[in-house]
Amino acid sequence: MLPLAQFIAIFATSIFAGAAVYINLVEHPARMGCSIELAATQWAPSYKRATLMQAPLAVIGFLAGSSAWWLGAGLLWLIAAFLILAVVPFTLVVIEPRTNKPLLVPGRDLGAAETRELLVKWGRLHAVRSVLGLIASAIFIWQAVGA
Repeated sequence: MLPLAQFIAIFATSIFAGAAVYINLVEHPARMGCSIELAATQWAPSYKRATLMQAPLAVIGFLAGSSAWWLGAGLLWLIAAFLILAVVPFTLVVIEPRTNKPLLVPGRDLGAAETRELLVKWGRLHAVRSVLGLIASAIFIWQAVGA
C-alpha cells in the first residue's frame, strides 16, 4: 500500500507542478504578448479549465503524500503533502480576491491598464503555486529515490 501512495503522490504533484510551470513560463507570457483585451479574454476560460485540473491534483497529492507518511514513509512526505496542499488556500485567500475576482467582473474594460496590472500580478502570484508544486515534487521524488 505504501508504494502505491508514494506513486500517486509523486504522479499527482508532478503533473500539478509541470502544469503550473508551463502556465508561468509559456502560456501566460504568450498571453501577455497579445493585446491586453485579448489576453484577458483568453485568461478567463484558461483559468477555469486549469482549476478543474489543478485543484484535484493538489488534493490528491496531499492525500496520497499524507497517506504515505501515515503508512511509515517519514516526516518529509507529510511536509511535502502540506506544501502541495498549500496551493489551495493560497489560491482562495490570496489570488482569488486580488486578481481572479476582479478580472472576472462582468462588464470589465478588458483593454484597461488596470486589467493589464491584474494579469501581471496574477502571473507573479501564480508563480508561488509553481514553486510550491516544484518543491513538493522534489521532496517526494528525493524521498522515493533516496530512501
